[in-house]
Amino acid sequence: MNNKKTWMKLDNAAKIYPAVMTRSWTALFRVSATLKEDIDPQILQIAAEDAVKRFPAFAKKLKKGLFWYYLEHIDEPISIQKDVGNPCMRMNLRENNGYMLRIRYYGKRIAVEFFHVLTDGTGGMTFLKTLVARYIMLKYSVQMEYTHGVLCCDEEPCEGESEDSFLRYARDNSRSRKEGSSYNIPGTNENNFMNIVTGMAESKRVLEEAKRYNATLTEYLTSELILAVDSIQRESVANRKKFKPIKICVPINLRRFYNTKTVRNFASYTNPGIEPKYGQYTLDETVKIVKGHFGMEMDEKLLNAKFSTNVQSENNRLLSLAPLFIKRWALKFVYSFKGDRQTSTVLSNLGVITLPPCMDEYVERVDFMLGPLKRNRVTCACVSYKGVLYINFTRTIKEAYVERNFFTSLVKKGIHIKVESNQRW
Repeated sequence: MNNKKTWMKLDNAAKIYPAVMTRSWTALFRVSATLKEDIDPQILQIAAEDAVKRFPAFAKKLKKGLFWYYLEHIDEPISIQKDVGNPCMRMNLRENNGYMLRIRYYGKRIAVEFFHVLTDGTGGMTFLKTLVARYIMLKYSVQMEYTHGVLCCDEEPCEGESEDSFLRYARDNSRSRKEGSSYNIPGTNENNFMNIVTGMAESKRVLEEAKRYNATLTEYLTSELILAVDSIQRESVANRKKFKPIKICVPINLRRFYNTKTVRNFASYTNPGIEPKYGQYTLDETVKIVKGHFGMEMDEKLLNAKFSTNVQSENNRLLSLAPLFIKRWALKFVYSFKGDRQTSTVLSNLGVITLPPCMDEYVERVDFMLGPLKRNRVTCACVSYKGVLYINFTRTIKEAYVERNFFTSLVKKGIHIKVESNQRW
């Protein structure tokens, strides 16, 4: 199959991002792998070109049409870059031949930053695994095993990898998207710098703590994060009647419910939380609320109704016939009332990362982090590898009270946390 000369529509989830991006902000996320030896940039450049060819859905530039944005194939090769201490900042879509991903290296680390128009965390991790596998194969002459989500760069991509699975699986369902706003974490803006604080803990130990509450790892961490934000509101707002809900946006990988090979966006979300004005919640109470919320929301029919509503809006005849500038205005208007406003922050957990044994020998660490959101200035992303849970907080405010509250709570429960930061002193 020849994907190279085709243009593609943006998938249903991607359509919002070009409309709401600004001169200072694009929705980015980052995945990275740390190897045991320093990266050879010449070999990485070859591996990068091979990997991009294997992912034709990522070899695309963003173009404006009369009615919609669309993706156009890029013939020019991608160029790798040296990594920076301030990652995930605004992406200039005119640089690097128009690619909407950055492949970066520093020391032993290979990192890839994606504009969310291209893919979600799962698709991004599939690309990173394939890129690192290609690098290891070229560098060390390893006989690669194409398992655990690693794709072979010498094989032609299958058609399903580039599909918009939202359109494929949408049904004639709908669900109200009405939801109130949440507490916004205050702080001193540092819009030109992204602060990163990484906490590393033994995965087994955190899971043990989660099991004490009969919760999954994500449910437990979400509950801890809710209370970390709750304490900030209680300290900064004197009148309890003025308290706003604390809700955490938790992305949901829809691939677990559907038979799809797509590497493009295919995720939904849910927003568990508490109402602080009703009183102060214990961790046990918060976990019960979060578990109940997940138990109800993690249902294929409800999730399908949620994204089917978005697909129906996209296919609305009146909206389809509207020129792009009208659509952009409408999407910005909707995003200003929905988007980040409905939640206080986000917690995205990519789960346990596994690699073929021949790669494990060379890879020491895997990380996942989110770039700054448009309104919410603190985010949290998690991933586990080789028995270590990596919790990456990113923020564009000076104050570190969210992660301080969060990690302090874990330490008080006997969970040892090793902390790293790019903090400027």
